[in-house]
Amino acid sequence: MIARIWHGTTKATDYEAYTAFMHARAIPDYQKTKGFVKLSFLRRIEHDIAHFTLITYWENMSVIKNFAGDDYESAKYYPEDNDYL
Repeated sequence: MIARIWHGTTKATDYEAYTAFMHARAIPDYQKTKGFVKLSFLRRIEHDIAHFTLITYWENMSVIKNFAGDDYESAKYYPEDNDYL
């Protein structure tokens, strides 16, 4: 099994909206990938910055490449991320 960790930040005012986006769009995208095992979605607010950490677990590197594409060492972003991150 392989774990990947992603960390991103938003303004604290976007905390709930970005959380909703993650639950509606990003997390289901991870979960529908064959070979995906599980994830942990962590979040916190520090002063005026919201921190998000996503730890994903995958069966093997081939599964990660299937999910993330050719540039599998970089994070996969969605168009909506531009509104928050």
